[in-house]
Amino acid sequence: MKRTLIKSLSEHVEKEVTINGIVDVARQQGKMAFFDFRDYTGKVQGVVFGKPEVLETAKELGSEYAVSVTGMVNKRPEKMVNAGVVNGDIELEITGIEILNPAEALPFDMDADFAIDTLLDNRPLTLRRDHDRAVFTIQHEIVTAYQEFLVGEGFTSFQAPKLVGGDAEGGAEVFKVKYFKERDAFLSTSPQLYKQIMVGVFERVFSIATAFRAEKSATSRHLSEYSSLDMEMGFITDHLDVMRVETSLMKHLVKHLGAHAVDALKTLEIELPAIPDGDIMPYMKLREAQELILKETGVDKTSEPDLEPEDERWLCEYASKNLGSDFIFITHYPVSKRPFYTYEDPEDLGFTKSFDLLFRGVEITTGGQRVHDYKTLQEKITAKGMNPEDFSFYLQAFKNGIPPHGGWGMGLERLTAKFCGVANVKEATLFPRDINRIDALLSKAEQMPEETE
Repeated sequence: MKRTLIKSLSEHVEKEVTINGIVDVARQQGKMAFFDFRDYTGKVQGVVFGKPEVLETAKELGSEYAVSVTGMVNKRPEKMVNAGVVNGDIELEITGIEILNPAEALPFDMDADFAIDTLLDNRPLTLRRDHDRAVFTIQHEIVTAYQEFLVGEGFTSFQAPKLVGGDAEGGAEVFKVKYFKERDAFLSTSPQLYKQIMVGVFERVFSIATAFRAEKSATSRHLSEYSSLDMEMGFITDHLDVMRVETSLMKHLVKHLGAHAVDALKTLEIELPAIPDGDIMPYMKLREAQELILKETGVDKTSEPDLEPEDERWLCEYASKNLGSDFIFITHYPVSKRPFYTYEDPEDLGFTKSFDLLFRGVEITTGGQRVHDYKTLQEKITAKGMNPEDFSFYLQAFKNGIPPHGGWGMGLERLTAKFCGVANVKEATLFPRDINRIDALLSKAEQMPEETE
């Protein structure tokens, strides 16, 4: 018999069907057996009674068995209907079971609360939990909506290289690898230089890139490998044009999740974020934000060149309470704190036409206007203590002309974590890599304690 997907069972009431799925829950009750089955489309309850030969097979089943089950789709009595649950008004009266693959008993209760290391040490299993499936369902929908929106706005996707000859930001926190002809190469920290080059090709481009950061940080917000949602667009007036596009993206994303991730959001018991009307979400300059913190809290951060984690949390709480927004842009970071390609504001010297987007207490996006003048770029590379010759491949795009442009880089895992309400970015990462872990812990004896920031 042809397989019927679980989500379609309500279309087959009083008919015999065959489903393929996984045993989610198995309950033996004397001459009866109850099961919850799942496939990639949903769940359904099945019951065995009055069929001794089927019951014998049913007694063998345990959680995570892969099975093919035949049975009659029946309406549940009204008093047994689980309102608000998919397939809560039907059940499968099982007439046949074929075990496709047995499973050993799970080493723990899947509904338990796990410490982060236990969760990740058993990732092949814990990913099967309803909670984790919901997190990565939302991540899938974020990526889907991201591509959908940008393609609709005339952007072209491209694949950025992961092996590069130099670091885009001139930092030391890179992974070095041996390359051919006794050369060193590096794992890319960002597709930044390549997406700027691609502006000269397609004008509007985006990439979902893998980025690597050799940061010796063990915190709830850092990863050594993450997915970067990157965008770059030409013929902008300034950074505000980029912020307008990101505002529209976030509105699209929230709407998309509200339409396509209802069950996942319900499982996680999380609400979609608030975004006020207008073409740009609330924003303020870094110094204005620091003055606000001083005024409202009495804590003086006005001499700091960047925001600290507690500042980001406070500003998000302020925006939510006073501006009706779970998002807030902070602009005009100092030249000293931004990469060489960041555009300095000629009307606010020493500060850049750049921004961070804060969401529910964490920075999820860094972006802004880029330098597009060839000579200025050379000067800025030199000012950062680097040699323009090392960037000669990249500089070709500017020597031979490129329009004013800007864009952003956005961490997919951080964004997912904030949409899903999980405290640690590793919970929003399928297989996290950090200073302590590459699948398994590198060394339990030498493991760095994880900080909360």
